[in-house]
Amino acid sequence: MLKILTEHSSEFLGGLRTTMLLCTCIWGIGLLLGTPLGVAAGRFRLSVGVPVRCLAIGLAGIPIVVWLFWLHYPAQYMLGIVVDPRVTSIVALATLNVFWVADIWRQCYVECPNQYRLAALVCGLPRSTISWRITLPLIARHALPGILIVQMNMLHASLFTSFISVDEVFRAAQRINAQIYKPVEIYTALALFFLLATVPVYIVANVLQKHVSRDYSET
Repeated sequence: MLKILTEHSSEFLGGLRTTMLLCTCIWGIGLLLGTPLGVAAGRFRLSVGVPVRCLAIGLAGIPIVVWLFWLHYPAQYMLGIVVDPRVTSIVALATLNVFWVADIWRQCYVECPNQYRLAALVCGLPRSTISWRITLPLIARHALPGILIVQMNMLHASLFTSFISVDEVFRAAQRINAQIYKPVEIYTALALFFLLATVPVYIVANVLQKHVSRDYSET
């Protein structure tokens, strides 16, 4: 396995760079847009919350491969454009990430007990201070484990981009295997990479879930 990785290191590293570039964009867009959208969905439950919830459920019901292919082929055909597969992949997966992250924030905002805000208002704190110092920190503690897991799911989903010719790490592994046909060694190495990348994050998410997230049922 090490010999194969050494001999084909440039191809593996090239695919890995593409994977990490995709994920960095997907993670960044998802968190930057999903967070304020989710908070807005929690505050304005009918005008924003209901559409966000419906879109999150609707997108979750579409297989990721189908979503990628639809944006890469039918959508571009109807619009009469040709877009780089990497851009299509970022748009497709970032859209999923935005609404799934937003739905987590929305749910945590809705579940946050109102007595914290009421107690702060009684104490004379301004609403902006209540939002920034009380409400959002409580919601963030509750939302963080779920958001971490969604980001790792996005990393796994990035493998599907190879189906629309994105030269990420899975496609690089396929190309190397087509040359030397060592599927056991190549795909074992790929599996180990994803284990090393994701298992620590899942462990952190579980620890946060147990020790950091607030159990609102106790209030």
